[in-house]
Amino acid sequence: MALSDVDILRYIKDKKMIISPFKREYVKGNGVDLRIGNTIARFVTFSSTNKVFDSKNENTHEWYKIERFHNSFIILPNERILCHTLEYLKLPEDIVGFCQLRSTFARIGLSIPPTIVDAGFEGQLTIEITGSSFPVRLYSGQRIIHIIFHKLLTPSNSPYEGKYQKQKGLTLPILSEIFSNHNPKFKKGEYPL
Repeated sequence: MALSDVDILRYIKDKKMIISPFKREYVKGNGVDLRIGNTIARFVTFSSTNKVFDSKNENTHEWYKIERFHNSFIILPNERILCHTLEYLKLPEDIVGFCQLRSTFARIGLSIPPTIVDAGFEGQLTIEITGSSFPVRLYSGQRIIHIIFHKLLTPSNSPYEGKYQKQKGLTLPILSEIFSNHNPKFKKGEYPL
């Protein structure tokens, strides 16, 4: 069952769900708009070298170019980038979130893959955006993602406790043991960019 604006506001008032910073005007009839942060990662292409991405053992950092920006950036035609939300979320064990692109941005050809926020998740979201057929300028603080919250029939027995728990800012894929939470060299949520 999807939460209405009334339900969302009650969860936030009762501190059962946290969205920080919170702006009441971003709560819509069936969800909340989230804003773009100030860091993106562009996918790097190694097509001329025949380099293969190893999804089991790869240090993912060399496959991305990290860019921090103050105001805006341009997403190139058909380019795929990673960005993060300004908002930090903390979901209870009985609520999941489904992220979608706000329709204004979908109408200019941008898209995101299905993105689910698990019950019990805490942190800023890292979202992939795919470009349109023409360059599009996006701005830090711009409302681009809409998240719809659904109540589970019963609280989850296994709420999210994965490697992205409590992530802040942009978080690249964590695939290898080099960057796992089991490596004592890095603390949970602390990965070199």
